[in-house]
Amino acid sequence: MAHDRMQDEPAVGLKPNAIGFVDALVIGLNSTSPAYSLAAVIGPIVALAGIYAPGVMFASFVPMLLIASAFYYLNKVDQDCGTTFSWVTRAMGPWAGWLGGWAITMTGVLVVGSLADVAVSFTLLAVGLDGWVDNAFVRQLLTVLLIIVMTGLCVIGTELSAKVQNALILLQVAFLLVFVVVALYRVYAGTTGFDSIEPSLSWLHPFGAGGAALTGGLLLGVFIYWGWESAVNLTEETENSASAPGKAGLWSTVVLLVTYLSVAIAVVAFAGTAFLAENAGEEEFIFAQLAGDVLGGWDWILLLAVATSAIASTQTTIIPASRTALSMARRQALPQHFGHISPRFRTPDVSTWWVAAIAIAWYLVVNRISTEALFDSLTALSLLIAFYYALTGVACAVYYRRHLTESVHNFVLIGLGPVVGAGLLTWLLVRSVMDMSDPANSYSGTSWFGLGPPLVIGIGISVVGVVLMVVWRLRDAVFWQERPSVPDPDLVHATVTRSGEPAGSGDGKGL
Repeated sequence: MAHDRMQDEPAVGLKPNAIGFVDALVIGLNSTSPAYSLAAVIGPIVALAGIYAPGVMFASFVPMLLIASAFYYLNKVDQDCGTTFSWVTRAMGPWAGWLGGWAITMTGVLVVGSLADVAVSFTLLAVGLDGWVDNAFVRQLLTVLLIIVMTGLCVIGTELSAKVQNALILLQVAFLLVFVVVALYRVYAGTTGFDSIEPSLSWLHPFGAGGAALTGGLLLGVFIYWGWESAVNLTEETENSASAPGKAGLWSTVVLLVTYLSVAIAVVAFAGTAFLAENAGEEEFIFAQLAGDVLGGWDWILLLAVATSAIASTQTTIIPASRTALSMARRQALPQHFGHISPRFRTPDVSTWWVAAIAIAWYLVVNRISTEALFDSLTALSLLIAFYYALTGVACAVYYRRHLTESVHNFVLIGLGPVVGAGLLTWLLVRSVMDMSDPANSYSGTSWFGLGPPLVIGIGISVVGVVLMVVWRLRDAVFWQERPSVPDPDLVHATVTRSGEPAGSGDGKGL
């Protein structure tokens, strides 16, 4: 493995070579929940940028690609399923590393319930059970059952999870492709029934609607691209672990870009900017409104696209949180039982079920407050995402700092790119805090302690994390004895070559 082990480490480890590059790529894609993410943000982005919404989505891709580069190069020297937690600890010390691991774990807790809720809602809509969607008890019961089932699949085995994900991504892509083709055909045929617009390359101009629209769109873009790094969290279970997971993460962002631009152009062209802006507040159900208009009696195709997207992401979003908790436990940054691995299935069963249990509790408690509060908790995600992505970008440059001037390749791809990506995300983090401080910008429009609920949730999670970190430091100081590592020059030079050979041949050498 890519880290020092605890003295009492269990003999059982994660199952090596359980999945291949394609499986990791699919899991990275499904973790972002493309159809659901598009449905959730297309209205708000069009309200901000009009016909230039595709351009804003393109601009949002840039910081994601730069941070994906950091994940790629850090994974080549440390194949640890804890990713950001392990890398930041090695590069910048245990305090920063622990906070990065906490942020990753809590993002899964915040979003799993909402994803499962959307999956259940759209499945019911697709089969004509609209009344069940409005029944809170039935919908929430089915949501909890779905989380339990998908968690069970995660525990039973990574290979089974990969097979399920492969099937779901094929369905999702096929459904989205049908929607795009039919929508664009009807635009050019003039049979939309909306104020449709023929697509233009000028729509890809990110600054077409002005800087303010770009800023707001980038904040939404953090959400729609988030999740691709799940492929890297499976690094210890992936063939050619030193390079395949990082490549899967990089390619995931590119595939997502093509998917998002295609669907965004089709939606804007078909429905026009006025309709989308007027219905921006409907969030993910914008696709439910358009499904019948685009596909007629075949509207279930688009509804199932969103449903399969959310189902897939319900499962894959558990992966980063559970693997990070496992990694933290075996470095003694969390209680040891979180590091238990099932002898039968070779997966982190305890941490996986804990993540699911806390996610279910969060979902049910927040729903008791209000549906708007659930959406407010999702908005708080951008704070945690921007934080640990930016931390990873900085860690990449810090770790490789002695080698950045050895070549243009090193300086641009390993140093400058990740730092620029981290800078953009830090700026977005600050802008998010400023926007969330105003209660009027929240879904509920209510005030918690004079601030917007999303900011209060984000601050609360951060404070709880700091408290738990200090308490665990006082109880068990072993993890905090770690110091930033000095890289092995030979390993670094092997890592940054363009040959594509795995650094260290996956022999466990690390940062």
